Amino acid sequence: MRWLIPLILLPMPLQAESLVALRTLPAQTVVTEADVTLVEAQIDGALTAVAPALGLQVRTTVYAGRPLRAENLGAPALIDRNQTVTLLYAAGGLTIVAEGRALARGAEGEVIRALNLASKTTVSGRVDGQGRLVVGDRN
Repeated sequence: MRWLIPLILLPMPLQAESLVALRTLPAQTVVTEADVTLVEAQIDGALTAVAPALGLQVRTTVYAGRPLRAENLGAPALIDRNQTVTLLYAAGGLTIVAEGRALARGAEGEVIRALNLASKTTVSGRVDGQGRLVVGDRN
């Protein structure tokens, strides 16, 4: 007599992938494909794909072998601290352009302060996509 042994398939735990740095990434480094890799480990809070990290800037140093988390990354800064920037004020048909000195680093869309070099007044403005500071009511 033949015995039938039932085959029981137990679910195998799925191994998630996590994004880690291949080399030490100092703060302000823009992430490229050569800087990161996916490893077969589920690291709490780590990104699970390469694409979302590419082109973003590391906010704090990430050491080799450490995971990259969303909070460690941000948009690349278009304006650096102490950089000379164009201040742009537009209201109605009036446009005023002045030169200023950035008092902080800023990525597109961030509000930072700058010193107007002509009037020595501190103003706040939103960084636009061209690296200018738009000041005034549109902040």
